[in-house]
Amino acid sequence: MRLDKQTSGARWRIRPDGPGKVTGSLAYLTDMTAPDMLIGLVLRSPFPHARILGIRTEEAGKVPGVAAVLTHEDVPGLNAYGIAVQDQPVFCFDRVRYVGDAVAAVAAETMEAAEKALALIEVDYEELPVLDSPDKALEADAPRLHPHGNELHRNDYKVGDPDSAFADCAIVVEETYVTPRQMHAYMETEGGLFVPEADGRLTVYSPTQHGFMDRLQLSRILARPQSDIRVVSSPIGGSFGGKDELNVQPYGALLALATGRPVKIHNSRKESVRAGLKRHPMKITMKTGADADGRLIAHRVRVVADTGPYATLGAEVLNFATEHVIGPYRIQNVDVESVSVYTNNGMSGEFRGFGGNQAIFALEGQIDRLAGKLGIEPWEFRRRNRRELGDPGPLGQPIAPTDGAAQVWQALADSPLWREKANRSAGSGPEETKLEPWIKTGIGAAFVMHGAGLGVGIPDPAGGRLLLAPDGKIEAVFGYEEFGQGLIATLELMLIETFGFAADDLRIIIGDTDVVPDSGSSTASRATSMIWKSVQNMKAPFAEQLLKAAAGLTGRESGQLKLGAGGIYGTADSEEEPLLTYAELASRSKESIRSETSFHFPVTASNRTGAHFLYTYYSVAVKVEVDTLTGRVRVVDQFHAVAAGPVMNPQGYLGQLEGGSSMALGWTLTEEALMAGGRYLTNNFDTYLIPTLSEHAGNVTVQPIEDLPEDDAYGPRGIGEIGTVGLAPAIASAVHDAVGVWVAKLPIDPGELQRIPPFARKAVPQHDR
Repeated sequence: MRLDKQTSGARWRIRPDGPGKVTGSLAYLTDMTAPDMLIGLVLRSPFPHARILGIRTEEAGKVPGVAAVLTHEDVPGLNAYGIAVQDQPVFCFDRVRYVGDAVAAVAAETMEAAEKALALIEVDYEELPVLDSPDKALEADAPRLHPHGNELHRNDYKVGDPDSAFADCAIVVEETYVTPRQMHAYMETEGGLFVPEADGRLTVYSPTQHGFMDRLQLSRILARPQSDIRVVSSPIGGSFGGKDELNVQPYGALLALATGRPVKIHNSRKESVRAGLKRHPMKITMKTGADADGRLIAHRVRVVADTGPYATLGAEVLNFATEHVIGPYRIQNVDVESVSVYTNNGMSGEFRGFGGNQAIFALEGQIDRLAGKLGIEPWEFRRRNRRELGDPGPLGQPIAPTDGAAQVWQALADSPLWREKANRSAGSGPEETKLEPWIKTGIGAAFVMHGAGLGVGIPDPAGGRLLLAPDGKIEAVFGYEEFGQGLIATLELMLIETFGFAADDLRIIIGDTDVVPDSGSSTASRATSMIWKSVQNMKAPFAEQLLKAAAGLTGRESGQLKLGAGGIYGTADSEEEPLLTYAELASRSKESIRSETSFHFPVTASNRTGAHFLYTYYSVAVKVEVDTLTGRVRVVDQFHAVAAGPVMNPQGYLGQLEGGSSMALGWTLTEEALMAGGRYLTNNFDTYLIPTLSEHAGNVTVQPIEDLPEDDAYGPRGIGEIGTVGLAPAIASAVHDAVGVWVAKLPIDPGELQRIPPFARKAVPQHDR
């Protein structure tokens, strides 16, 4: 993989957390232990839908070494949780709604004792009809999974008159797209250590993407003030949205307070699959029309999302999908109706891309099909319909203006991959030679506009703090979490480049609710943008305080002083000389030197809930090889153009694009957490095919576009999700280019692509097939 631009070598640095991770010396939160620690386990429902008739825990409590057995009767506060809607029981008491619902929990001296106690808890169930699809759940006579019914949320958007507009279209394409349930596949499964402190407080060491939100939810459950709860949330062995919601925290916290001893819970991979969040499966039906000149005229969309048994952020994911099924295109007449449906399937929730992946796969599929029917080159078709600088967003809302759409369009048009496709179409390119005639190659592309932040109407705080510590370290204090995305390295580079500090001058403190400000969630491609804005807000006041204090100690004017690596420098006579180290400044200064900032993520001047203001623009082209004997697809070349403003951290930039594309590769070709009758058929990674380095082999080029308008005040846009959202439609387009098959369902079914001509049958030895 390479970054297709010249970047200063000084910016390519060893990640601060890199050595610990590659050597294994870094301890994740689930690696922690404590003296006198107990082991916690959760009893979960074996049925996807059942009434609870009785729960008996007496025998479990008699097992030697068992310190506590808890049920719903032992929850002192709210017996429910959920970031947006508190509808998931901590412990079920009347009904279970999925295989994985928690019914009881135990804490014991050993894992063996805990497992024995769990096995002795008796629960009487009466099985109920299973709603294992949104279609079943929407039937008029379907059982109601929640008092308000089986619809979590609806979101509609309409502009113009699509019904009349379709009559004026030269070409109309109708298709239904189906996307799968995907696992986050993070390295560190859910877990943590829960420690009751001597002063009556509780310390929670558990992976999350928003420690303050966890603290708020735990305070409701425990009926304790938030100030009595400390959440330490970094470092994390991967999340991708999957640890944004509470998982084991309620059980560890309740068990620790019930026993007065530290309790450790750490899900096995099977338990993680069973109880954890997955990407929302969606069915998206689209009818899209264009005139003879290739101008989009009408677009009708129906989205049905399977949110599983409880809400978590299912409504917000649906809102994002509703916005992104319109995407980067000007369409005069639009009619979108979306619904998120409760079922008895596994939990769906937050996942990298947040509904954009499903929406963009369908939208770009329509664009390619229309271009093909009209006989217009597909990238030219996008140019004719793309949004331009100054245009409103997909929902007609004002957005931060950039020329990103045109920039990424042009970058892909000029890319070697797209030139190869154009030359081949024109018959002027070199012919490809292959040893295997049944291997067909194709090139495809996708065009993306992806919103950042939580959107209108959703609390989205940001902020941070800089201070000179007593030992002379410059402390950068933020309420974010490091879960592998490279946030610590990015923050370090920002501080070095903004102030001139050395890495050794810095102490970065994140992810501890006792000492950090609430900077908002480390999600929605927002953290880098908000750290940049925070640093910009604090740059002048913090530098002024440092230089003013140094001027008082050195007798020089502030204008003759400069911040640098290790301390304060004098700049008289065009020469720089070290005057004070930061440690000397801290020990001799009588004033506290600190700067803080607090603000809200920028939102659009619209009252439409969830509408976004900041967007990243992105284009991706891929080259694939399709084996028509096996139907398998291999991606051999990728080109990514990203208009996200200045690159803060080159390694992190590359890592996000590489990791995102790998995750998208799996979603497109191999990954599906299969369910039947409300039960997982895929219970572990032994039957869940995650791409390895061999599948991700080939050339990957990333071209960052750093230009922003001169008056732009928002800085770098987030790229944590953008690499995941466009690869699927690009691969689908390339597959069609290779073998003429339009893909509408993911992961791609090899059976749809198998074309075994007689010559191929003879050419392949029997043992190779």
